[in-house]
Amino acid sequence: MLNFKDTTLNNIIELRGISQSYDGGESYIIKDLDLLIEDKPAQGQFVVILGMSGCGKSTLLRYMAGLQDPTSGSVLVKDKPVGRDNRVSMVFQQYSSLPWMTVLDNVALALRYNGIAEKERNEKAMELIEMVGLAGHEHKYAQYPTLSGGQLQRVAIARSLIANSEILLMDEPFGALDVKTRLQMQDLLASIWKKFHPTIVFVTHDISEAVYLGDDIYIMKSAPSQFVEHISVDLPFSRERATKREPRFVELVNEVEDRMVKVSEMG
Repeated sequence: MLNFKDTTLNNIIELRGISQSYDGGESYIIKDLDLLIEDKPAQGQFVVILGMSGCGKSTLLRYMAGLQDPTSGSVLVKDKPVGRDNRVSMVFQQYSSLPWMTVLDNVALALRYNGIAEKERNEKAMELIEMVGLAGHEHKYAQYPTLSGGQLQRVAIARSLIANSEILLMDEPFGALDVKTRLQMQDLLASIWKKFHPTIVFVTHDISEAVYLGDDIYIMKSAPSQFVEHISVDLPFSRERATKREPRFVELVNEVEDRMVKVSEMG
């Protein structure tokens, strides 16, 4: 079991003693798992979760988003149990926009639910739409093939940021995209982190992507799952495509790969 940070910083997300069983406790997918993510003001954190398929990575994000309750343990967001009042938006691998609504209406949806007047919510939504590179598409329906897969994920990111710019949960959001679009989305996400300083919790199977985007990488072992490896990514805060050519980046990719192999052999 890893020892997590516990400093004078406030906690933004905490999983405490989490266990998950689907058969009444005969077996556990996740057992006694802890995770502590601290709030770094004016910086944020980019936490990447890696692990073998089926180890529960996506389930952890669902706990944080308030979409699923663990069998036992506590899920805290800003030291409060996650619930209806403090749920966190989540970007899925599958396109999650409402296809009968326009891009603008999709992005502004959370503000609409919060009772924000139409003019104000549309203005705020347009700021995010422009930032994610969708200006000119705001009145199109958020559906495929009207928009490409990359554009639909941009809608989802903008919608999540407008709902809560402090925390962004992402479950393999670029997994279904072609290589060119995936690289563009990685750069977009890096720019969003630099601008808004959110705490991002990101699940991926792509080691190079994890190193490029993350500043902390946690690796889960298979069931009963726990975090067993932590890698601190000591690359510059501001990253660009050239970062991937630097010797330290290549070293880190190799280190993470070696640790992934070690974890896979744990069984």
